[in-house]
Amino acid sequence: MKVLTLLRHAKSGWDDPVSRDFDRSLNKRGRKAARVVGRAMREQGLAFDAIIASPAVRVVETLRDVGDGYGHALEPEQDQALYLASPAVLLERIHHVDDAVERLLVVGHNPGLEQLTLLLAGRGEGGLRREAELKYPTATLAEIRFDVDRWADVAAAGGTLTRFIRPRDLDPELGPEA
Repeated sequence: MKVLTLLRHAKSGWDDPVSRDFDRSLNKRGRKAARVVGRAMREQGLAFDAIIASPAVRVVETLRDVGDGYGHALEPEQDQALYLASPAVLLERIHHVDDAVERLLVVGHNPGLEQLTLLLAGRGEGGLRREAELKYPTATLAEIRFDVDRWADVAAAGGTLTRFIRPRDLDPELGPEA
């Protein structure tokens, strides 16, 4: 059994005067959402054997704040190829994860993470796939389980979406802005 968890970075600030998209940092709302999701991860007993992440500033900050809520730092392997990666690039990277890893966390960006979730999750428990199809907001976490022994065998429609955590489901203040 392989368990893939996909975490989209938290909300970043578009009004930040940085010159490159890569350098955009989280806004106040994003920082709160990341901590709230981290607490939910701890409360639900989520753990990971390996973490790979985009090195973009907003991803690095998301992991820092998720770690604050989770109760300890999350130390990823940063991979430049994950910055704004397509589903095909993400899946290729996942296929090369060491098979000793049972639980993998990938942290990155949309639209790649949302598209990968929908590509891989053939089914979803309790309507989770429908929720993921509607919207994959910032700081959202999706967990997909695969009945395989090798990461190279993770394939389209081969998994079951078993968890879909959105910040707004944990704290109403983090819902859509009015």
